[in-house]
Amino acid sequence: MTDIPLACSIDSQETHSRAHELLPGLVARARERADLPTGLPWTFASTDGLLAEIGKVIETERKCCPFMRFMVVVEPDGGQVSLEVTGPTGIREFLERLLDVPTNRTDVVPLTDPKRQ
Repeated sequence: MTDIPLACSIDSQETHSRAHELLPGLVARARERADLPTGLPWTFASTDGLLAEIGKVIETERKCCPFMRFMVVVEPDGGQVSLEVTGPTGIREFLERLLDVPTNRTDVVPLTDPKRQ
């Protein structure tokens, strides 16, 4: 990954006012969140329009936070959808601040799949 600064191009007031169309609004509906050393993944129940919404959020976030890397996994047969956001060193802490997530939470379900480490 190139040396893209770990900074959002929109201010916190705009992030708050647009939360429903940005990452905070999307992940508020996640069924599960886990921790990775390089970012955060979320799992969603498959619902109509979810993939389109994820795509729209990614498109918007890429413009204001170009250092983020997105990976979407869609399980077969209408199964769950996962979104993983990773990036350079410090991305997890950046995401936790952006999403106002307390660190060292005890209710976070860890990912155990070694391929995701």
